[in-house]
Amino acid sequence: MSELTGIARFKFHEGHVEEFKRLSALCVEVVKAQDTGTLAYETYFNADESEAIVIERYRDSQALLEHGQHLAHLMEPIIATGTVYGELLGDPSPELRAQFSADGPVQLFSPYMSL
Repeated sequence: MSELTGIARFKFHEGHVEEFKRLSALCVEVVKAQDTGTLAYETYFNADESEAIVIERYRDSQALLEHGQHLAHLMEPIIATGTVYGELLGDPSPELRAQFSADGPVQLFSPYMSL
């Protein structure tokens, strides 16, 4: 199985960035305490904090599935903070691939070339 990289992009609803920060801190606590295959989990803000990008790296598809189970209870409130879309980079397992729809908020990108 191959490593996966997720890029989640947020455009916040007016007045919701502090709630996102609070929820994001909870996510980091869960990742540290429970995830076994999360390699990176980083959050970046633009200058006025109206947008954020979360970069996530996982050992493999099973690690991302595990991560999703651990954070499932936080997804609805996080998504309520703004508009969310993103990309998943790598070669996900058929089980993980089945969780993404072609017209969903996350686009899948397969490997072509790398060093």
